[in-house]
Amino acid sequence: MVRALVFDVFGTLVDWRSTIAQAFRKSGLAGDPEQLADAWRERLWPITAEVNQGKRPWGNFDELHLATLEGLLAERQLELPLEVRRQLVAAWHKLDPWPDVRDGLEALRRKRIVAALSNGHVALLIDLARHGDLRFDCLISAEMAQAYKPAPEVYMTAVRLLGMQPAEVMLVAAHPFDLKGARGAGLWTIDRPLEYGPGSPAREDPDADESIGQLHELAARLIE
Repeated sequence: MVRALVFDVFGTLVDWRSTIAQAFRKSGLAGDPEQLADAWRERLWPITAEVNQGKRPWGNFDELHLATLEGLLAERQLELPLEVRRQLVAAWHKLDPWPDVRDGLEALRRKRIVAALSNGHVALLIDLARHGDLRFDCLISAEMAQAYKPAPEVYMTAVRLLGMQPAEVMLVAAHPFDLKGARGAGLWTIDRPLEYGPGSPAREDPDADESIGQLHELAARLIE
């Protein structure tokens, strides 16, 4: 019996791409805002891998976002004042939730423990929850494990803090690498292929235990 649902946040619950593209648009930086947002986001995975491999000291998302933004600008021979770069990093703290998320989380909380399980640091998760008026029973961050998903210690930290066994916890995520990591740690997995929003290219994780589009759909299945 699944007792707790843990949610990835970026892409799964909040629309990062629209806000970050708009932040680039406001910055006046030359280039397509959506393409810049995607390129910035893609730089996050190699740098978190470097942290997990011990090639780079621990840094929270604000620190990593600033480092990857500077790398992106250098690669394209673009320049932005430090204050504008900091404003772009701060935009990650003000991402809007997908339309179904606020009410969907409330419906799920009536049946199960609901927690965030994110690579974002605690202060960032607090800002996102407050900005989006999202209610969780707790916020669990990779910061607590000093490792980034998909490292198994991140998932096991969540299991330990919830006082449960891995098979009592289910991860809901939009990223196949995250779902695979959770399965490797013994968690159930729900694929939510929505990171880029409605109309984005179809994607599925055939190894996930379930795939859902709307959180209310998941709530209905749990009630059944």
